[in-house]
Amino acid sequence: MRVVGCVAALPGPGVGAGRVASPGVFTPPPDHVLAAFGVAGSRPEVLPGGRAFRCGDAVIKTVEAPVETAWVATVFEHLQVPGVRLARPLRASDGRWVVAGWGAQRFVAGTPAPRYAEIIDVSIALHAALTDVPEPRFFDQRGDLYSRADRLAWSGTDRDGLLGDGHGAQRYAELAAGSREVTAPRQLVHRDLFGNVLFEDGSPAVVDVTPTWRPAGFGAAVVAVDAVAWGGADTGLLERFGQLPQWGQLLRRALMFRLAVSLLHPRTTASSLVDMLATVEVIRPALDSGPDQS
Repeated sequence: MRVVGCVAALPGPGVGAGRVASPGVFTPPPDHVLAAFGVAGSRPEVLPGGRAFRCGDAVIKTVEAPVETAWVATVFEHLQVPGVRLARPLRASDGRWVVAGWGAQRFVAGTPAPRYAEIIDVSIALHAALTDVPEPRFFDQRGDLYSRADRLAWSGTDRDGLLGDGHGAQRYAELAAGSREVTAPRQLVHRDLFGNVLFEDGSPAVVDVTPTWRPAGFGAAVVAVDAVAWGGADTGLLERFGQLPQWGQLLRRALMFRLAVSLLHPRTTASSLVDMLATVEVIRPALDSGPDQS
């Protein structure tokens, strides 16, 4: 079966099935939304995760942050990434990106695959194409759980005790103690490519952009952490990209981010937290590998 990127709760859109309690299936888009995006009369087909629906040649999903969705759509409307297909955002008939809480993108053929090194290569190519995008004002004002976990990972220690005082918080503090400055310039980054890169006849496609403003290598580091945590990858994947500048520090931030999400998310299960803590122990030896880690 061909699918387009799905939306789930943990650790981010496109991944997380089976790691938190299911939020249930959402109501499909109403007829006036289908008409607005040019797919009137189509029968919505729910995609994995329950919040996105294939409707003819479009994928329509609920939007939680309309300003962010519209900004990302403007960036990706005409973006070109050599060797990578993009799920292009769709405007409504009146030019809007969001209609009644729904956004849309073109359906792209493909399925997720455990081709993690290739997904990291996609991340590198995508972020090279995004280098010159200016930072939007609203990024630092986002209050969703993932943005809070992201800021926490890049600010260092959990000064406000948001993560509690349990075993997970202790492991987080140990990771934070090894944080060093990452000197690479910051830019627009897709921080959730794991599960959101589809393959069709060897050609990768990127869907469901989750934006943050970090060094470009952070996107690749999150893919690597997710691949070990949820995809069955071994640490050889981490070593393969050890030549990337400050790779160990980027992995550390990515691991802190995912651990913070697990500790903050109200639907994190005990088994998923155990899995995340096990991932911390597996990845920790690689955190100071590669050049420029001091």
